[in-house]
Amino acid sequence: MNKRKIILSILGVLLIIGAFFGMKAIADSKKSFRPKAEKVVKTVFTQVVMNGTIPIVVPANGNLRAKNRVELYAEVQGVFKGGNKLFRAGEEYRKGETIIRIDAAEYAASVQSAKSDLYNQLTSIMPDLRLDYPEIFSKWESYLNGFDMNTNTPELPEMTSKKEKFFISGRGILTSFYNIKNLEQRLSKYRISAPFNGILTETLVTEGTLIRAGQKLGEFINTDIYELEVAISKTYSDLLKIGEEVALTNLNDSKTYKGKVARINGRVDQASQTIKAYIQVNDKTLREGMYLEAQLDAKEEKDAIEIDRNLLLENNQIFVVRDSVLDLINVKPVYFTDKKVVIKEVPDGTTIMAKPLIGAYTGMAVKIFENDTANING
Repeated sequence: MNKRKIILSILGVLLIIGAFFGMKAIADSKKSFRPKAEKVVKTVFTQVVMNGTIPIVVPANGNLRAKNRVELYAEVQGVFKGGNKLFRAGEEYRKGETIIRIDAAEYAASVQSAKSDLYNQLTSIMPDLRLDYPEIFSKWESYLNGFDMNTNTPELPEMTSKKEKFFISGRGILTSFYNIKNLEQRLSKYRISAPFNGILTETLVTEGTLIRAGQKLGEFINTDIYELEVAISKTYSDLLKIGEEVALTNLNDSKTYKGKVARINGRVDQASQTIKAYIQVNDKTLREGMYLEAQLDAKEEKDAIEIDRNLLLENNQIFVVRDSVLDLINVKPVYFTDKKVVIKEVPDGTTIMAKPLIGAYTGMAVKIFENDTANING
């Protein structure tokens, strides 16, 4: 029995030793297959610089406003009388056509009464003129014969001597005449006529309304000529010229209009450091309030190039390619737009990156895209 245990113990030890050496052999037989790291050279798009003249176009935008516009206010009180056209927004009127008529029957009667008094005064002096001033009698008689109660009072005859002036003034005729002219002037305010061809854009009263003096009645504009107010940087304000043509486009760039700079404000806005410019434009399809974008030709920058704005790095640097290696050079930006930037001090023949490269750094090895033969210039 003891002999059997000894044999089993020996076999167990041999089995353990064999297993140990077997595992070691298996571990030693394994090989680590690690792929050799390959150096990746990224491809870049480049352009060869050729400096030229770059036009500086200043974008601006704004809403159209009619150049000729009138806010209609009442200067007298009365009931708004209806006319041939309804007083409504969108109604068109020709120059001189009545827009608003206020009932003036009561006031017109007082004017007629004053005119009647003047006529009676003139009639009363005619016998004295015949006797004392026969040399001026004929002209005053002609004036009296031409006096029409249904029309505006005509101007008094010219008085050529002091005696004539004293006589006419002493009878109160001058005072009565100027009182009537004042009444007639006020009577004309009961009718508001169109100062030009145009259209009503706002109406605040309707026919039959009692209108009070000083009340706003509406707004009337001329639809032939519009102005676009734009704010431009003071940097380019002195480069704009009155009369310069400007290209205008609508919001979706579906139509282009031609305008010209009509006025330039002489004051700089303290908050935005901009100056207001006014562009005049006329087109039958335009409407007040339309949003338009303007491209103002401010100046031309010589010895410069234009690149995408995202190619310009901090500290005013851009990437160039020298012997298939990236490098940085300093540049001088002179004008920015939302997508482009105009830069200077880039030597002709310099190969620059044309598209941004993620992870680019100085000294990075790159490969130039073979079909990339474009030049960048003005």
